[in-house]
Amino acid sequence: VISEIIESCRAHEFTDVILVHEHRGIPDGLIISHLPFGPTAYFGLLNVTRHDIKDKKAIGTMPEAYPHLILDNFKTKLGERTANILKHLFPVPKPDTKRIVTFANRSDYISFRHHIYEKLGGPKSVELKEIGPRFELRLYQVIIVPFQ
Repeated sequence: VISEIIESCRAHEFTDVILVHEHRGIPDGLIISHLPFGPTAYFGLLNVTRHDIKDKKAIGTMPEAYPHLILDNFKTKLGERTANILKHLFPVPKPDTKRIVTFANRSDYISFRHHIYEKLGGPKSVELKEIGPRFELRLYQVIIVPFQ
């Protein structure tokens, strides 16, 4: 029961709860709730791809460093609110981390991409490697208070 999960999270002083909905093994919804006082954002989840990233051995294991965030095209009041909800899911990264998470808003669809980068030949020579997953989010509701 969701209300019991939320109460347990509040009791243990969690800052955020993320719930992923799925239908027959395919993720189709995402709820992000900031505790203890909100807001809660409801997203539809589209075009989820997890297994099509090429050259998995070259990428290696998933880095655990906090990522740098790129939040692109969140210019309206609702866009700024959405960007604020998303950015507070991630702690502040160290300056030298090579992990990047991108949220790019195009026509009210938010594309999520996850990369690592390497500087090959100098400061202007950077190579990106996608490490997945990738998906699109479609915001359909923001409620100021968290789950009751």
